[in-house]
Order: sequence, then structure tokens, then C-alpha cells
Amino acid sequence: MSKARWLAPFINLGHFLDHLAMLVFPTVVLALAREWDRPYAELLPLTLGGFIAFGAFALPAGWLADHWSRYRMMVVFFLGIGASLLVTGLAQSPWQIGLGLTLIGVFAAIYHPVGIAMLVAAPTKLGAALGWNGLYGNLGLAAAAIISGALMDFWGWRAAFFLPGLLCVAAGLAFLALVPDPGPVKKTAKSIGLHIDRRTMARIFAILLVATACGGVIFNSTTVAMPKVFDERLRALTQSNVGIGALVAIVYTMAAFAQVLMGTLIDRFELRRLMIGVALLQIPLLALAANLQGWAMLGAALAMMLAIFAQIPLNDAIVGKYVADEYRARVLSVRYVVSLGVAAVAVPLIAVLHRTEGGFRNVFLVLAALAAGMLAASLFFPPRPVPLAAATT
Repeated sequence: MSKARWLAPFINLGHFLDHLAMLVFPTVVLALAREWDRPYAELLPLTLGGFIAFGAFALPAGWLADHWSRYRMMVVFFLGIGASLLVTGLAQSPWQIGLGLTLIGVFAAIYHPVGIAMLVAAPTKLGAALGWNGLYGNLGLAAAAIISGALMDFWGWRAAFFLPGLLCVAAGLAFLALVPDPGPVKKTAKSIGLHIDRRTMARIFAILLVATACGGVIFNSTTVAMPKVFDERLRALTQSNVGIGALVAIVYTMAAFAQVLMGTLIDRFELRRLMIGVALLQIPLLALAANLQGWAMLGAALAMMLAIFAQIPLNDAIVGKYVADEYRARVLSVRYVVSLGVAAVAVPLIAVLHRTEGGFRNVFLVLAALAAGMLAASLFFPPRPVPLAAATT
């Protein structure tokens, strides 16, 4: 394999590690709540700073990628997130964990605007590239649950930070050794839209932001809450950390393949139809999950996550299809500032609603309402955006 061909595998590996790092704590908090004798609703907000940074720092990351170097920003991502995980594993108090998680979020914010921009620069099949990349990201979610659960049971919660940290540092060093620097982004586009008139581009961008905001809260809420949901509702199936982590991992792994399927569909069908279809699936599935227990909850969780994960490649495909390459990192940074910044609402949302009488039932009903908002936005997406009259093909 030539050095140039190592780029896509490392971009996909970065997506895996990015989500793994961000989802370690939602499983670790189960052990910390017992070890420190503190309630789940009190400890979960420690991750709030990390999720805020995950969104907020996407904007400067995208700007630096387009004006400095996408390649060097990916090096900073790998090494920075690895060092942050190692530091968090050394924490001695809740505030130190909160600080470490915030630092993880700062470096994790680099991946989406930079890595996705590199991936969609010139793929033969945009949908397929995004679908497989999404699969790796979701496998990172799955690995976070099962790896954290297993390491906690055998070596304690600190190991759940140390091992992924070392893996990220090793990946960064390998990226430097095996992937060549493609150089600066060529600046040739006359406008942000890729052969799309300004009015249509503004409409697409507005719809993208609404869908991104609603989808971000849904995605983050379900992935953050899932270990605790299973801890409460699947007691008849397992009561160990590794057992809960394994069930979450199974659901995430199976659901991850929805992104590969969606990638294939993106290359064949209009984005509008796909966006409407996914939203229509999410609404009833989120409402159904509100009241189930045991095996029924496990089945509903799988179906629900299939629909939620399928949404992710759609939003990135909009940027890949309609935004000029030299602007993609910046547009993706805005998208992820909205997606990940708004997604930070998930942490206080879960903490507040979990204390109410309905608990996670109320969480799922709120998410179903957000899915309805995403459906409403999708209905206004133009079926076939009109190209500029002067555009050349």
C-alpha cells in the first residue's frame, strides 16, 4: 500500500478513537458513583465541559485547518486527545476529572471539521466514503462501552482512560510516519456553494443547521444515557459493568452498519427523501423506548439506534455535495459547533429529567419531539438544488 492510500484508513481510525474517547466517562461514571458513594445525577455533569468544548472548539479547528494545515491539525488531534486521556486517568477528585474531560473535548473537537473535510475532498463515491467512516465512529462508541466496562472490572476505572490514551498517541505517531502531507488546500472557488445559486444555498444551510441541532441532541442524549438506561432496565439480563458494556456495544455495533447502508443510498437517491424517511422512523421508535423493559427494551434500543445512526452521513453528505472544497472545513466546523454545542444540552437534560418521576421515559419523549422538528426541517429541503446558470461541469 502506497503512503497516499493510508490516508482514508487513518481518517477512519481517527473517527473510531474520537468517539471512543468522548464516551469513556458515561460508562466509568457507573463505577465512580459506587466507589465515591455519590449519585449518578451529580457525577454525570462532570462531562458537561467536555461536550461544550467538543462543539465550541470545532470552529477554530476548522479555521486553522483551512488557513494552516489539515494534516498538521490531525496530528495535533491524535497526540492531544491521547495525552488528555492519560491526564484524566491520573485525576484524584471530581473537579480534576471534569477538567480532564474538558481537555479531551478540546482535542476531540478537531476531528469532525478536519477529518471529514479531508475524507470528502475527492472520493470516488461520496456516500460510501461517509458510510464507512460513520461505521468506524459508531464502532468507537461500542468499544467505549465494552472496553471501559471490562477495564473497570479487571483493573479499575483509571485503566479505562490509560489504554485508549496510549492507543491515540501510537496512532498519531503512525500517522506521521505513514501518511504524507497533501499540502495546503487549493483556493480556486468563487463562492461557498458548489454550482448552487446563493438563495438555494442559504436555504440548504438553514435546513442543515436545524436538522443538525435536533439530531445532535438526539444522538448525544441516547449515547450518553444508554449505559445507565441499560443499568436500570436490563437488570434481569446482567448486573455487571462488563455485561452492561457488552450489551451497549452489541447495540452500537449492529446499529453502526446503518451508516454503510445509508452511504449506499446517498449515492443513489435524493437527500430530501432520505432525510424525511429517517426522521419518520426516529419519532415512533423514541416514543416506544420510553416505557419498555428487559428484552423488549433491548430490541427497541437497537431499532432506535439504527435510525439515529443512519442520520449522521446525511448531514455530512450535504456539505460534501454542495460546498466547495476550500470552504468545507469551515462549514463543517459551523455544523459541528451547532451539533456538538447543542448536544451539550444532553447532559443537563438527562440529569434533570432523570430526577423526575418519569426518569428516562421523559428523556425519550423529549427526544421524540426533537425528531419531529427534524422531520419538519427536512420537508423544506429542495429535491434537486438548481445549479448556477454560469456553472461549468
